[in-house]
Amino acid sequence: MMQWLKRLCKALLFPHIAVLLLLTPFVTALLVYSMVYKGTEYVISIISYVLSAYTLTVWCIKIPHLIRFFKSFKKENKYAQMWLNDEGLRVNVSLYGSLLFNVAYAIFQLGLGFFHSSFWFCSLAIYYICLAAMRFFLLRYTRKYKAQKDMITEFVRYRACAWVFLFLNLILSIIVFFMVYFNRTFVHSEITTIAMAAYTFTAFTVAIVNMVKYKQYNSPVYSASHSISFTAACVSILTLESTMLNTFGDEAQESFRQLMLALTGALISITLVLMGIYMIVKATKELKILRRNINNGTE
Repeated sequence: MMQWLKRLCKALLFPHIAVLLLLTPFVTALLVYSMVYKGTEYVISIISYVLSAYTLTVWCIKIPHLIRFFKSFKKENKYAQMWLNDEGLRVNVSLYGSLLFNVAYAIFQLGLGFFHSSFWFCSLAIYYICLAAMRFFLLRYTRKYKAQKDMITEFVRYRACAWVFLFLNLILSIIVFFMVYFNRTFVHSEITTIAMAAYTFTAFTVAIVNMVKYKQYNSPVYSASHSISFTAACVSILTLESTMLNTFGDEAQESFRQLMLALTGALISITLVLMGIYMIVKATKELKILRRNINNGTE
């Protein structure tokens, strides 16, 4: 009897990872359903809360084992070593993924623009098309050369991206104008808004961390690629703010909503302008030094 009880406790506290992977999305969907469509007095809600607590507890118990597994995986797997040691591979994968996302999202916004005859959606489409074009422009270099292989070409592309940032600021100003003057905003459910907030803050944090992290490689192309991600994250923040003000606010707060959107839009616009100017000045200065050194025969 005691042996059977021990085996049962072990099976409950240390289930197979496949069981956890199947249980997690099921419990998440059940919990969301209970929170959105049911109340706390329903049996299914109580079951979802208990299962959620159990799943979270088991994952916490599993954390030390997962840490040991991933440490071992990083040391023994050749593909993991290749990924960790090749920053060029990581940048290219990031650029390819971001490029595909930007193209798909731009096509989606453009389709909405034509379907609804909306200049608002067309403005968003043009914005993301520009981001996609910049990423493709950088990919043409990173897929052929490693960092610092041709610094002149890198700074030329770096400066070209900076000019595009200034053009994007004009598009962003149009988007903010539509948001504030015509009150063109988004309304979503509370769950969707919370999910958008989690994604936006994660993307913004990752963009800042990567901008600092890849600065050590002293590669203008790498810096430009993460500046693009930062720009996309800024627009996501603006969209998220608009969604949250509409979802959790009311019609009486329309003037407050317009003021907040105008202030946030102005702050993001100023940030993009300063970033573009900084990139242009830096690239121009470095290009003069590199070309002068080449003409003097020092490189």
